[in-house]
Amino acid sequence: PDLAAPGVDILAAWSPIGSVSEFKGDKRKVNYNIQSGTSMACPHVTAAAAYIKSFHPDWSPATIKSALMTTATPMSSALNPEAEFAYGAGQIDPIKAVSPGLVYDANEIDYVKFLCGQGYDTKKIRTITADNSSCTQDNIGTVWDLNLPSFALYMNTSTSFTRVFHRTVTNVGSATSKYRARVTIPPSLLNFKVEPDVLSFSSVGQKKSFTLTIEGRINVGIVSSSLIWDDGTFQVRSPIVVYFE
Repeated sequence: PDLAAPGVDILAAWSPIGSVSEFKGDKRKVNYNIQSGTSMACPHVTAAAAYIKSFHPDWSPATIKSALMTTATPMSSALNPEAEFAYGAGQIDPIKAVSPGLVYDANEIDYVKFLCGQGYDTKKIRTITADNSSCTQDNIGTVWDLNLPSFALYMNTSTSFTRVFHRTVTNVGSATSKYRARVTIPPSLLNFKVEPDVLSFSSVGQKKSFTLTIEGRINVGIVSSSLIWDDGTFQVRSPIVVYFE
């Protein structure tokens, strides 16, 4: 998952032709009911996305998702052993998401490259895009380079590894700003390197690219950390997950 949102004991509209308890023989009719589950959490995220769009009508879906993820409130792996695979980047904070500072944007060509790298051929790509997109040697991307506001790495061995992620961020905060990178709670078996580790912006809309290199080895099921870009006003947090089977 990318995010967590309120979804337990939510008051929601209910069809009056449906059973209140959904048990056979229950003939009670109501217009509202208390429900729990993903179906209750999703509308909260949808509303949050619409709220952000009202402030930034030109923002893409990827930009809005980035804003929600990088401003989410971190959650506890002590309460959720699956960690990010249980709650994603954390609990949504729509107010903070309106002003995220930096965003990770992605457009159609980014996803075409990603799908080509996942084994899609030109015929399958055009079925999705309904245009003249194609898969060639020049546009085969990797899952690690899709410009998402998160970093996930699966390892099926406990031997040492090195993986480089490429990302590009867009400044949507202060016109003149300097962000410094820091990685929270670096696990003892892993090394993280961000290059460059300082991003300086001189205008809104300016883009800067960086790489995150993770190297080392793990001997536990999942290791979590975060990359934070901080300019003193905005803290742009992306979850990092390395997992092993």
